Amino acid sequence: MRSGKTLINHTQFLGYTKGLDGVLQIVPEEAEIVRMIFDLYVHGNSVRKIQKYLESHGLKTVTGKSEWSISTIDRMLSNEKYVGQVLMQKTYVPDFLTGKKEKNRGQLEMYLVEDAHEPIIDQEAFDRAQEMEGRIKHTVQMEQIL
Repeated sequence: MRSGKTLINHTQFLGYTKGLDGVLQIVPEEAEIVRMIFDLYVHGNSVRKIQKYLESHGLKTVTGKSEWSISTIDRMLSNEKYVGQVLMQKTYVPDFLTGKKEKNRGQLEMYLVEDAHEPIIDQEAFDRAQEMEGRIKHTVQMEQIL
């Protein structure tokens, strides 16, 4: 990881496939769906509205399903791989006997590899989506407190 060598599961990763050289390559038709999701989100559409839009227009998930999961769309909106970066060691297995993954909340060092592959989303759109997502989560937390 320190050397910047990335290993990415690409089998269920909308917008990309792995090339012969092992580097992620854009799948143009899928990349358009990814761009559409980000565009709809940064223009004020909720994840639920985006889900309904995708389903009503017959757009399929990476696994070929007609129904989109809200959590899938939400994860896509926060996935740095869409801007050509790879953040490694987001999760880890603290006990190899159980094999259970845990989210890395600073227990181990994480490694960010920039320009790991061709981006689908520009950094500005990605940052805007992260900013909006942070605001939405903050609003939801405040509503739960009140």
